[in-house]
Amino acid sequence: MDFLYPKEMEKMRRETPARIGIGHAGPRYTTKAELDFWEAQTRASDAVQMEVPKEVVEQLGVFEVRTKCKNKYEMLTRPDWGRLFEEDAKKKISENCEHHVDVQIYFGDGLCSPSVGANIPDLYPALRAELEAEGYKVGTPFFVRYCRVNTARTIGPLLDAKLTCVLLGERPGLVTNESMSAYMALDARPEMSESDYKVVSNISRIGMPPVEAAAYIAELMKGELTK
Repeated sequence: MDFLYPKEMEKMRRETPARIGIGHAGPRYTTKAELDFWEAQTRASDAVQMEVPKEVVEQLGVFEVRTKCKNKYEMLTRPDWGRLFEEDAKKKISENCEHHVDVQIYFGDGLCSPSVGANIPDLYPALRAELEAEGYKVGTPFFVRYCRVNTARTIGPLLDAKLTCVLLGERPGLVTNESMSAYMALDARPEMSESDYKVVSNISRIGMPPVEAAAYIAELMKGELTK
């Protein structure tokens, strides 16, 4: 294709970060393509394994709790613990957060720790402003370390929120190691199904930019709250 359709190939390469038309040396990738691939693979692996720095949490101006997991290894090997909280963590959330809100939003590291610092500073303020402009009461934000999606099943009823949303680092790929998803559920509860979540994924500077994602998520939330 590279030889037969050079203009079409060049157009596709400009329009996507995907690895197309990267060339080859005999049956192998070029040295540059091979090195770029392993660099991206390393960044993705690091994103899963690394911790969100305390400084990032402090800059966001929120308090921190953790799930039942004690470290990143437990979070990766015991995903069931990444959905649960010890009693002291639930007490801290309850005491520091406003109750009976329309929307409760919190942040989680998930499987991509760099996504928190890369997206939340633009995503959360824009999302909150959009909701409050429409008259919705938004709860107190906080950060959950070693977080999985289904922490929402505990947090929603704990704070008596109509809609619960976790902004969570999603599994990184070879294009970006900063991607985030928004998982939201109306009337989140322990017995809810996975299909009860609305999801917006690929929030990143080269996917759906954070501010654009905020507007889209807010529209989804408003639709859910007016059902």
